[in-house]
Amino acid sequence: MDRLLLTLLCVAFFALCLYGMWRGWRRRARAQSVRVPPFPEVPADPGTPALVTRGIYVSTTTAGHWQDRIVTRGAGMRGPAVVRLYDDGVEIERSGAPGFWIPRESVISVGTAKGMAGKVMGTDSLLVFTWRLGDVELDTGLRGDDLSVYPKWIEQVKGGAQV
Repeated sequence: MDRLLLTLLCVAFFALCLYGMWRGWRRRARAQSVRVPPFPEVPADPGTPALVTRGIYVSTTTAGHWQDRIVTRGAGMRGPAVVRLYDDGVEIERSGAPGFWIPRESVISVGTAKGMAGKVMGTDSLLVFTWRLGDVELDTGLRGDDLSVYPKWIEQVKGGAQV
């Protein structure tokens, strides 16, 4: 009987922890939905992409605060993604989550990083776009399948040149 009671107590504690994490995630999303405007949608006809990279969408965070994950409107979900560079912006197409558009005029900088909320590595293996959405500056990170294309992305986005 003592073993059963102890097992039930452990299961209840685990369920309570999961419930607390779920409530915290929802509270954070509600608070951010007021502060962070909706992400721009991809234009109907953005043109021909200059660069395309497949990889893992890691997260979007508040710029300069690599652990402050943005979770509102599905932005906190990590998963497979395709990133495309167009004349007017960058498309982030995510599997199983809403994609979004980063207008070219909103991009502040692009570079690499060692870590971001949800992913930390020993090398600069994340491609990070710093951009402005309304009054908020954000960092959006991607772990590309081919790291050798990062210099092309940085050159193209910073220079605004076409391939």
